[in-house]
Amino acid sequence: METKHQPSAESDINREFARLVREHKSTIYTVCYMFSKDNDEVNDLFQEILVNLWRGFAKFEGRSDIRTWFYRVSLNTCISIDRKKKRGKTVPLSMNINLYDDTDTDTKQVKMLYDRINKLGPFDRAIVLLWLDGLPYDEIGDIVGISAKNVSVKLVRIRERLKHS
Repeated sequence: METKHQPSAESDINREFARLVREHKSTIYTVCYMFSKDNDEVNDLFQEILVNLWRGFAKFEGRSDIRTWFYRVSLNTCISIDRKKKRGKTVPLSMNINLYDDTDTDTKQVKMLYDRINKLGPFDRAIVLLWLDGLPYDEIGDIVGISAKNVSVKLVRIRERLKHS
């Protein structure tokens, strides 16, 4: 008697995870690029985030939006790696070459803004990233674990710091 092979629950989970990663990979990359501009390091961060997402996927209960969960895991992973990196005190390799040598005023202002944002601590940088990505204050609060009102207050303080840095 011949039996047809039934797809296992495990392969369904794998397919669902792969679909969600494809759907939210720009979110993951956005977070990675906030923490590094080096392509190799961004790829390493991306891989580490995927590992952490996979580890937590079976435990995700859907109490928050899946996008919120992807942001939270991505940010927490990058913040943890950033902290470890700062403790290790590595010396970055610089080639002193600007492949995107734009000289127009808008590009210079955007670069100056991102340079200032990168000087913020990881938590403040995460809040700015989410705000720049157009998320509402309540969703930012859900992702970083603070109230929407606290998000508002922090953004006012961050803007003041950015103006004076």
